[in-house]
Amino acid sequence: MKLGQKSGAGQPIVHSDRGCHYRWPGWIERMNTTGLIRSMSKIGCSPYNSAYEGFFGRLKNEMFYGYSWTGVTIDQFIEQLYKYIKWYAEKRIKISLGGKSPLDYRRSLGLAV
Repeated sequence: MKLGQKSGAGQPIVHSDRGCHYRWPGWIERMNTTGLIRSMSKIGCSPYNSAYEGFFGRLKNEMFYGYSWTGVTIDQFIEQLYKYIKWYAEKRIKISLGGKSPLDYRRSLGLAV
């Protein structure tokens, strides 16, 4: 997939930095087998990577760090992660979006229902 190209509806994109795993045949095979799209920023192209890095930095600060995950199962963690992402998209306001959540902002542009 090239920059600016859209993935199919519901088709997840796995974004990575330029780590060695990105070109490791085992990783490529896993991505292809599961139908996932690989995404990687260009060297020195921080604007492309910044949206991903910003989101994951906020996710770690708001959801992960400062909490004890001892005894939490993978299924429980996935449920909490899903709840966070849903809250982030639908409820969490951002000043840069005019005090709107990402979903409300997209709605205001006519990009979401």
